[in-house]
Amino acid sequence: MVNVLSLFDGMSCGQLALNKANIQYDNYFASEIKKHAIETTQHNYPKTIQLGDVHNIYGSQLPHIDLLIGGSPCQNLTYMNSQGRVGLEGEKSKLFYEFVRLLKETKPKYFLLENVGSMKNKDKELITKILGVKPIKFNSSLVSAQKRNRLYWTNIPFLGLPNDKQVMLNDIVDRTAPREENWSEKKQEFVLRKSKTMYVNIDGNKSIPITARAYSSWNTQFITNADGMLRDLTLEEYKKLQTIPSWYEFPCIKSKATNLIGDGWTIDVISHLLKGMVI
Repeated sequence: MVNVLSLFDGMSCGQLALNKANIQYDNYFASEIKKHAIETTQHNYPKTIQLGDVHNIYGSQLPHIDLLIGGSPCQNLTYMNSQGRVGLEGEKSKLFYEFVRLLKETKPKYFLLENVGSMKNKDKELITKILGVKPIKFNSSLVSAQKRNRLYWTNIPFLGLPNDKQVMLNDIVDRTAPREENWSEKKQEFVLRKSKTMYVNIDGNKSIPITARAYSSWNTQFITNADGMLRDLTLEEYKKLQTIPSWYEFPCIKSKATNLIGDGWTIDVISHLLKGMVI
């Protein structure tokens, strides 16, 4: 019997990646506290065993775990949060230590931890020292139309980086799609003004990284339609940036769906990393 424990599970990208890699599992235990994340996961994967807050999970309460996965919160590590970039001791990012605790308590055959590639060297070196493996640098741009530089610490045998699929933004967008939201003059001016910064991008070969709050704050990727109309990405286009399959559904409003997508993983990246498993 194969058991998976996913911490900070979000929309359960781990299950999507396991499915994509054709890895069979019997039980998928998930730790998540966001209501819309749990509802979305259960809508798509109703057999998921939700455990709640990671602080209340103990290895002694679980069966043998074969695979432990997680992407501990990056808010205090990323360069995009200059004021709150306080490292692993930050209120959000210190949840990394809960991953470490459960790694010790469950003693899985395999583990995989994801976090941002823009963290400070001292934080990267500390994680490497604690986990005992060097991180794999894997940019989602190799398999998708999105630039997303991430680090992955894992003891799964690494098969090497995949060949660049050469997926461009034009390959995943529909230049005739209507706007899914109302645009105000204020929003139009904001997007055009900030389009030269790292937070806002219009068109281009690749999308900038999609983050959890990007859509709601207008700090994200935008598209110019064939008729010149500037618009947000559609929900289906957001999904394609993270290589989320078309059948996956979000039983929530677009702002909450994009929050989950931005917090999630690029499915094709994780499935590639998981292919080295032998269970």
